[in-house]
Amino acid sequence: MISQTAINALRKTEIGARGLFIDGAQTEATSGASLTVISPIDGRPFASIADGTAADIDRAVKSARKAFEKGSWSRAAPAFRKKVLTRFADLIEKHADELAVLGVRDNGTEIGMAYKAEPLSAAGTIRYYAEATDKVYGEIAPTAESVLGLIHKEPLGVVGVIVPWNFPLMIGAWKIAPALAAGNCVVVKPPEIASLTLLRLAELASEAGLPAGVLNVVTGRGAVTGEALGLHMDVEAIAFTGSGPVGRRLLEYSARSNLKRVFLELGGKSPNIVFADAPDLKQAAVVSANGIFRNSGQVCVAGSRLLVQASVYDRFMDELLSATTRLKVGDPLDLTSDIGAVSSAEQLDKNLGFVAKAAAEGARLVTGGDRILTETGGSYMAPTIFENVTQDMQLVREEVFGPVLGVMRFENEEEAVRLANSTVYGLASAVWTANLSTAHRMVRAINAGVVHVNTYGGADITVPLGGVKQSGFGRDKSLHALEKYLDLKTAWIAL
Repeated sequence: MISQTAINALRKTEIGARGLFIDGAQTEATSGASLTVISPIDGRPFASIADGTAADIDRAVKSARKAFEKGSWSRAAPAFRKKVLTRFADLIEKHADELAVLGVRDNGTEIGMAYKAEPLSAAGTIRYYAEATDKVYGEIAPTAESVLGLIHKEPLGVVGVIVPWNFPLMIGAWKIAPALAAGNCVVVKPPEIASLTLLRLAELASEAGLPAGVLNVVTGRGAVTGEALGLHMDVEAIAFTGSGPVGRRLLEYSARSNLKRVFLELGGKSPNIVFADAPDLKQAAVVSANGIFRNSGQVCVAGSRLLVQASVYDRFMDELLSATTRLKVGDPLDLTSDIGAVSSAEQLDKNLGFVAKAAAEGARLVTGGDRILTETGGSYMAPTIFENVTQDMQLVREEVFGPVLGVMRFENEEEAVRLANSTVYGLASAVWTANLSTAHRMVRAINAGVVHVNTYGGADITVPLGGVKQSGFGRDKSLHALEKYLDLKTAWIAL
């Protein structure tokens, strides 16, 4: 684990101006323009990134295409790709302190969470897919003796990756690692407010021996660089995590261009369901509080809708309030802080808008609801709980992506299922019960890509993550993620 001494030293590091990473090296944007990087810790600028354009996306895609066609990566022996990706993972671990602090300065995630969820998670993901590279087999079809039917698995070509600002390294690795393991070349469009760690990641990949052009990073505004990547005629697939409206635009861009494949993870409004027979209500309350308030609620699978059985509602709410008030909001680079900063002033304003709307619609504020630590100049918000929320309220229907929890009560299993599924989203969920039969029925009944039982979060790289309904389609993580980045080719051979 990182030490406070190391954190204090690294937080003073001068970052300066960072360029794009194209064809194995840093380069300026074609326009020469840049974007100022503001830290949510104190509201002050501490770096700048290149403001890329469509021309820069085109440069990166051409570099990726050239590398793909050259074949030094796409046609290399899987054992070679495995060796390079393993070195890449080792370098990320070696620079974990640097990457963690850099990311926290950029997006405000508390360092205790960021260290594990960003560099260490990214290294683990890359190592996992490195190990998978030489374990992807083709197939022989069960044909007549006069025919040999072969099924080859081949890389797609150039893959565009667009990631959000909450966990850019972790989520980036979920997409970059399997795409590279499959032999593709990648162009990454990082989030405007959290690009620094992905730029550093590309440098480490080059140091590990990844050939020039195989991994490129183009920073800039989503409306410019994201659109250019989505519309580019020489990109075979886009892997995206982010908002629903942007996901819809990417589908439009696919239709307007070359019908590129688009894989979407679009967030959720995940139900966290506590039955009266939960094994330990106090523990369930502690985990539920962390499941919505860690990283200031900026987690796609956050349990933002809490459903509690009526017979234990009052007791559980007491435990939940106790667990919430014990969480310390503060400087995200202080190891004693449980919750860091909201990612930006704009996101904080959006969160507070949800709070005002919930109160106006009749929800009862239990705790929080306001901006705090204003003297720091940073973006901090108190963990917020509303009860007496109903299905027609904005707080229940829309993803806040902030530390705001809506609580509802239910009488029986049937009502719990109805409330849980009364949303356009279907990403994650949780069920707390000591009854094995109840748990299995709920797993089947809840419309979500992930159902936790007697926990919330923590699923590792071995299992897929993705949603149903308007939470998107396609899966990150696990061996199944490789399927997105491989084409099937049939060889039908007369003998």
